[in-house]
Amino acid sequence: MVIDQSARPRRSGLELPPRLPFETWQRIGRQISLISDCSRWWLGDWLIYGERHYPNRYRMAIEATSLDYQTLKNYAWIARRIPRSRRRDQLSLQHHAEVAALPPSDQEHWLQQAAELGWTRRELRKRLRGIRNGDDGKKPDEATVRIDVLAERQRRWQEAAEAAELSLAEWIVVILDQAAGQAGEGVAKNDEEA
Repeated sequence: MVIDQSARPRRSGLELPPRLPFETWQRIGRQISLISDCSRWWLGDWLIYGERHYPNRYRMAIEATSLDYQTLKNYAWIARRIPRSRRRDQLSLQHHAEVAALPPSDQEHWLQQAAELGWTRRELRKRLRGIRNGDDGKKPDEATVRIDVLAERQRRWQEAAEAAELSLAEWIVVILDQAAGQAGEGVAKNDEEA
């Protein structure tokens, strides 16, 4: 992946010539967007590799990168739930995040639909909600969860959600789904050992 020759990427910015045709400027934007989205997958896959190969040292490596640990864990959770063979290059990581909690066959179905029909992430989310709500328009069983937390904790959560490009509610659901999945894996492992 490269950026147009007109642009000079630097660690702290992007140098552009004084006069740049609109089409070139637009192409550079698409290239940067692609690299940004790809880098999220790369970070998720990188973290999974580190967890497997360097279980005692990968956290130290993460800290050395200055990247937000929770954001990396979110990327890794999505990458772990959706193996490379199921990923769609034409869809963003955020598309994949929408289906990550689903069973593999459902992930496959929805990712294929989104790719073939050119759905935005919002459209995919809308379709998934429609299915959850049922064709008869009935709302699914819902529960409201309310918790009181210190403002500082809420601020940290909000920052983590923004770093993951999710709303606070979406981020909380992702984190709780991850925790439930890990707890479920532990229960399944204990059942196998018994």
